[in-house]
Amino acid sequence: MNIADWLLDARVREGRGDRPALLTDRGTLTYRDVQGLANRFGHLLREAGVEPEQRVIIALPDGPEFVAALFGTLKIGAVVVMVNPQLSADAIAYFYGYTRATVALVHRDTAAPFSQAQAGTRLKHVIVVEQLPDRAELEAFPSHRDDAAIWLFSGGTTGRPKAVVQSHASFANTTICYGQQVLGVTERDITLAVPKLFFGYATGSNLFFPFSVGAAAVLFPERCTAEVLFEKIARFRPTILVNVPTMVNQMVAHPDAGRQDFSSIRLATSAGEALPVELYERWRKTFGVELLDGLGTAEMWHIFISNRPGAVKPGTLGTVVPGFEVTVCDDDGKDVADDIVGMLWVRGNSRAIGYWQQMERTQAAFRGEWYVSGDLVRRDRDGYFTYCGRADELLKVGGKWLAPQEVESCLLQHPLVKEVAVVGIEDASGLIKPYAFVVAAERRPGLAEELQVFARERLEAYKAPRAVHLLDVLPRTHLGKVDRGKLRLQ
Repeated sequence: MNIADWLLDARVREGRGDRPALLTDRGTLTYRDVQGLANRFGHLLREAGVEPEQRVIIALPDGPEFVAALFGTLKIGAVVVMVNPQLSADAIAYFYGYTRATVALVHRDTAAPFSQAQAGTRLKHVIVVEQLPDRAELEAFPSHRDDAAIWLFSGGTTGRPKAVVQSHASFANTTICYGQQVLGVTERDITLAVPKLFFGYATGSNLFFPFSVGAAAVLFPERCTAEVLFEKIARFRPTILVNVPTMVNQMVAHPDAGRQDFSSIRLATSAGEALPVELYERWRKTFGVELLDGLGTAEMWHIFISNRPGAVKPGTLGTVVPGFEVTVCDDDGKDVADDIVGMLWVRGNSRAIGYWQQMERTQAAFRGEWYVSGDLVRRDRDGYFTYCGRADELLKVGGKWLAPQEVESCLLQHPLVKEVAVVGIEDASGLIKPYAFVVAAERRPGLAEELQVFARERLEAYKAPRAVHLLDVLPRTHLGKVDRGKLRLQ
């Protein structure tokens, strides 16, 4: 099984070659167009000496070239490593060394640091994507369903990213179980995503899911803002919007939010971070579009718990996606009762092969058929799961456990709070205390103290932040998540 054949070549064989596949400001590409471009990338990589199972770094902006490079790499049996094209030379050097990639495909506008980082690494070629071979025919390499297909990077908020090695079969499994059975993606859909394609959430929702049924995906290279999204929605009229809480917040807070026409969108998804009830309600009130929160991980590739259209329970992650099994366990791996917080265990046919060069972490996280995520959840009697934070982010304050998400959710109720992150920081006595970092819609004198009082009036005393720091932006990891490690050093 080769996932490029399963997602792309199969659509052409079915007679869907002339259907729109990619919608961009530069024009529309059909499935046959994408296939031809992918085949040319495959020949380019072969001419560069890339062999099956070798890694290829793709560091391209969202557009037809990214999609074709991904499928072209897979078609020759090589392994895709997707990275942010805006990385610094230091971060690029890390990825070169860690992945042992042989080739990096880059854009001319961001090529300099990729070339700079090449010295002293195993990387043979940094290829600026401009001229491609003319040959447009290429048979897909007969990969095995369990072969490595794509390396995803675990989101993590501290330390160097670790690679999650995922197989061809994993991508097909979740595409069917979540994309088709939960989202109900059909060939009539048009998808549009906030996260970029190098992020696995978008790779699935804005590429693999639509391509599996002959639907179309909207791609744009520029940085995502509320204004850009409003313009793309007006122009391309998507039916599915792939979103994240940070952008949900920016969209509902935008002064032009109430004037947007979202009538083409039948549903929106949210993942990557917890979606507070307050933010969900503001979204529904502003845009009238169903917003489906869910939970997924690179280790299980994509969403395995999700709310359903017409059956959303605000503040929860939803219920288990068909094809997966989720249980909640205590520290000894024993099931806990409903309404008790415990560790999330999940199994299904999208489980990763493991972490690259991280055997101890692999053994700790992958236990037989199960993946133990480190996420804390609570299941209610109706089978809905509520996210309770990560075990490694819980704070022991005054002898009691505190989930930062509870404090963040509280502060987000304040009308001036746009974004917030709460972390534990040692005080002068070496005791951990909660501190809040806030991006405000408007800074005014005394706002930090006002927010402290706001939290104290609504939370137990030990949960209230000891201080509130106002920032222009929250630091982010390479995957766009809040970098809590950097906040602790502020």
